Order: sequence, then C-alpha cells, then structure tokens
Amino acid sequence: MYYVYFLKTKLNTIYIGCTNNFKKRLEQHKQGKVLYTKSRLPIKLVYCEVYAIKEDAYRREASLK
Repeated sequence: MYYVYFLKTKLNTIYIGCTNNFKKRLEQHKQGKVLYTKSRLPIKLVYCEVYAIKEDAYRREASLK
C-alpha cells in the first residue's frame, strides 16, 4: 500500500508526502529526521489517502503539490 499524507507544521504550513511505510515515515517526521519538517516541529497529521498502485499515489502527490 502507498500513502499520500498531509502534515501541518507549527508555522501552519502544509507538507505533502508519499510513502509505502506510513508508520515509519511519520516517526521520522516526528523525530526531526526529515529536512523540511525538522525545523517546523511539532507536526500534526491532517489527512491521509491510501493507494494500491505506486504510480497512482505519486501522481496524486504531484498533482497536490
């Protein structure tokens, strides 16, 4: 499964990402291991979509950005 997700940062900016391991990626964000969100902690999960096909997920992410 592939996940497209929206995170809201402390600066009220929205980060849009895509991953095939949602739990691990969310932990990386929370631990400050992702460059964009590192200086914008804390983050809050706002929305998530699930896709069975990788290309569909990445196409959706690109269309949102």
